Amino acid sequence: MKILITGGTGFVGTQLTSRLVQDDHEVTILSRSIKKPEKITPGITFLEGDPTKKGSWQEAIKNHDGVINLAGASIFSKWTEEHKKAIRESRVSTTQNIVEGIPSRSEKPFTLFSTSAVGYYGFCGDEELTEESPHGDDFLARIAVEWEGEALKARDKGARVVITRFGIVMGEKGGALSQMIPLFKKYIGGPIGSGKQWFSWVHIKDLAEAFAFLLKHPEISGPVNVCSPNPVRNRDLAKALGRALHRPSFIPAPAFMVKLVLGEFGSVILEGQRVIPKKLLEKGFAFRYAEIDQALQSITQGRS
Repeated sequence: MKILITGGTGFVGTQLTSRLVQDDHEVTILSRSIKKPEKITPGITFLEGDPTKKGSWQEAIKNHDGVINLAGASIFSKWTEEHKKAIRESRVSTTQNIVEGIPSRSEKPFTLFSTSAVGYYGFCGDEELTEESPHGDDFLARIAVEWEGEALKARDKGARVVITRFGIVMGEKGGALSQMIPLFKKYIGGPIGSGKQWFSWVHIKDLAEAFAFLLKHPEISGPVNVCSPNPVRNRDLAKALGRALHRPSFIPAPAFMVKLVLGEFGSVILEGQRVIPKKLLEKGFAFRYAEIDQALQSITQGRS
């Protein structure tokens, strides 16, 4: 397949692009500014354009078999009103523009993979959440509902739409671990708040494999939870990371300090959700890194 990717040069996009090329897919990375790559990788080309704005890049969509939309401003910072606006606009506007460029009722099949997040479900304590579970009503949940709604409009054009709801992505070169590992290495790592909150996560290599799997299974559509089948409590994540790094993991970050530093975003860290990848499991997808200890050992020791 020939696939256009937004956000293809980021933490997730880099890994995913590399994995897709292994299966002989042709990948076009949409980028606001194209820098000359250090090395030319067969199967990868670049297209200049800003996905948050309409432009000639939208015309290129019809020359592809699908789009993977990974674009979106990071949620990992204090949410000022300005940043909340950027979180929304970078997701909703980009998705609207992509759907606008998708050809209507094309003779060839077309697939839109639109990223979402497990934050869709809101905060539900110990309840196990699957793709059929209802959405929440906090800021991130409302954004996810609007974001997914714009993507699903591509169905009106005859496209297959897959909504990939990511757990927290764990990998060597970015994501949550890039902020956690330095603290543990300085002997100041530990659980956050009560430590009882659930943490739904996915190893970046399993995430990339899930996309490869979904491309081979065109019968799968709608929401798909892309996360480990074994979510963990925050305190157990801290213990596992401590074991992987051979560091103590008992120094907690009090809830009031998290709220003071992170404001509204602190609730995401302090509450979390317990999400299960029901669709992937039912279709026979096998997670290579299903357990948190196994995943963290592979990441911290640089093993694939």
